[in-house]
Amino acid sequence: MSEVWNTLVDIQNHLIKKFDETGVEVQEPGMDKFNKPGWLNRVWTSDSYRRAHVDVVDARDTRGLWMMHCCVFPQLHNNAPIFGLDVIAGKNKITGFFHDYSPTTDPDHPMIYDFGQGASEMEWNKPRELPEWARAIFTKHMIAAGNVTNSEELAQILDLSIESTDNYLSLIASFNFQADDEENKSAQNRYAHYQKQNPHTPKTMTALGLDEMEVTQFIHECLFPDLK
Repeated sequence: MSEVWNTLVDIQNHLIKKFDETGVEVQEPGMDKFNKPGWLNRVWTSDSYRRAHVDVVDARDTRGLWMMHCCVFPQLHNNAPIFGLDVIAGKNKITGFFHDYSPTTDPDHPMIYDFGQGASEMEWNKPRELPEWARAIFTKHMIAAGNVTNSEELAQILDLSIESTDNYLSLIASFNFQADDEENKSAQNRYAHYQKQNPHTPKTMTALGLDEMEVTQFIHECLFPDLK
């Protein structure tokens, strides 16, 4: 048994449970191509968030690796931040854990402030330095950790992920109808644009055994699709 993988699957299950409770699952056109053994993609929507996406590549048996991406975009009339959580792990180590509430139309949003208060209490043995594309969209509070191996840090990641998910989904409805739709569309497209500059996403996904052409299509059309 792997304590690392068990912890991350617990986070995955909690995310799915909360999206089932707060939203309605939708079948996006074209997403079925990227649902197959070892690759899970599910999407939900609600009155407060337009798109909550959980993407899991489970290559534990074939490559000894497990990866999850989760992103929640608010409805365009809602000025809440974007929820982002990404993790990649081997059997005995989380090599990368990234989590942020990233701004849409309000960089000083109270949800971002609350997230920062909680993040300031976190300590990691090996914090990660953010590249330029990430600094363009993420806040100074972003949690970027690597080389997570011990039980205390794993428990911290589990508790943080659950609390952060619950807080986000309990607060987001309070900010309905507080944003201009067009301004928010531009902000969310900007976030997607910079996310697609991340060179590690396609490298990691192909290293997990996925087809390179499929990965490119997936990133642009399903992972971070532009709003027209």
